[in-house]
Amino acid sequence: MENEKQVAPKGKFPYRLGFGILFGLLGWLVPYLGVNSTLLPAKIQQIAPNEKVQIVALLATIAMIVATIANIIEGALSDRTVSRWGKRNPWIFLGMLSTLICFYFLTKVTTVPGIIINWSLFQVALNMMVAPLVAFIADKAPKKYRGSISAFYGVGMNIGTPVGTMIASHYITNVNSGIYIFMVFEIIFTIIGLLLVGDGSNKGERVPKLHGSELVEAFSFPIHGDVRDFYLAVVGKLLFVSAQFIITGYQLYIFTDYMKLSSASATSNLSIMSMILLVAGVSFAVIGGPLADKFHSLKLLVALSTVAMGIGVAIPAIDPAPWTMFVYAGLSGAAMGMYNSVDQALNVTVLPNPNSAAKDLGIVNLANSLGQVFGPIMASMVIGFSGYRMIFPMAGVMCLVGAGMILMIKKVH
Repeated sequence: MENEKQVAPKGKFPYRLGFGILFGLLGWLVPYLGVNSTLLPAKIQQIAPNEKVQIVALLATIAMIVATIANIIEGALSDRTVSRWGKRNPWIFLGMLSTLICFYFLTKVTTVPGIIINWSLFQVALNMMVAPLVAFIADKAPKKYRGSISAFYGVGMNIGTPVGTMIASHYITNVNSGIYIFMVFEIIFTIIGLLLVGDGSNKGERVPKLHGSELVEAFSFPIHGDVRDFYLAVVGKLLFVSAQFIITGYQLYIFTDYMKLSSASATSNLSIMSMILLVAGVSFAVIGGPLADKFHSLKLLVALSTVAMGIGVAIPAIDPAPWTMFVYAGLSGAAMGMYNSVDQALNVTVLPNPNSAAKDLGIVNLANSLGQVFGPIMASMVIGFSGYRMIFPMAGVMCLVGAGMILMIKKVH
């Protein structure tokens, strides 16, 4: 393929592509997770402390619906974009500008309806970046290096969550300053990522016109081709991410309400937990992709990672004390590291149609967006019914079911 020759001449490993994907991912992921998991709950706690759990769940529900629609439409439009800047870059750049505007207005809103409207618009803006960025793997990564290029994405995923939390934890009592820091971070990292990938003009590319059923299929979930493995991967990922965000979505409240710590103590423990997640996650992410390329064991690595996550998320049920969250961080950090480093390679392999890569990868990665809101919704229901302790075994069971889904995939070894 022409793109493969551009990225990896003479069979050389495409480092620029890998680091471009890494920086581009960090550009949206660190600000999003820092705000979503810590600063947004902190702002809600300031505005409506007595209804905070219910508001987080409501916000997650609305965001899930908006993200689902935006992800599919924007991914499909990216697949069909022809411009002097390529088909992915215009969407990623527009998404960056739009998310920055939403972040700015988030510092100004002082009501719950204002936060809901702002965060819904943010989901539309965010998904302009998410689906096109991951499609670079399908567009440009030579097949023999797909696992290793996916590992760059995985390293970014495992840096994103703890770094976002570590930065945000210092601004729990000064939310607006934290948001401004994330805005600067997003601009710098996104632009570096786009420059490294160097996706040039695709003005000569022919995009066939769509009519009737073709038009519907271009903007909908795939129903033709080998879709069984595709949907097993989607559901497996959804359960994995949902279990992770059952904890992440309420991590501030787990320390303050479940473990009865002060805000200062919660901030300190969040930072420790985030550092454990970072070290464990990056360590296992670095080795996951090369292992997958060498042993051709994508499916097994993803399934084992999901089981390890299941064990990790269940641990805090043992004792409402910070040490259980540190054990969770070690196990789930290692699990996320291995999982994220090979997951994108598995996703690319099960795509039913390479010509709709961004749209279909967007649907797979929609499991990330949906999981980040589905997890807190499930947690909110359980917390309201029986308190915090039962959310942990529930998350563990979800992971075990997700691992079973991954093992049922036939196309991938």
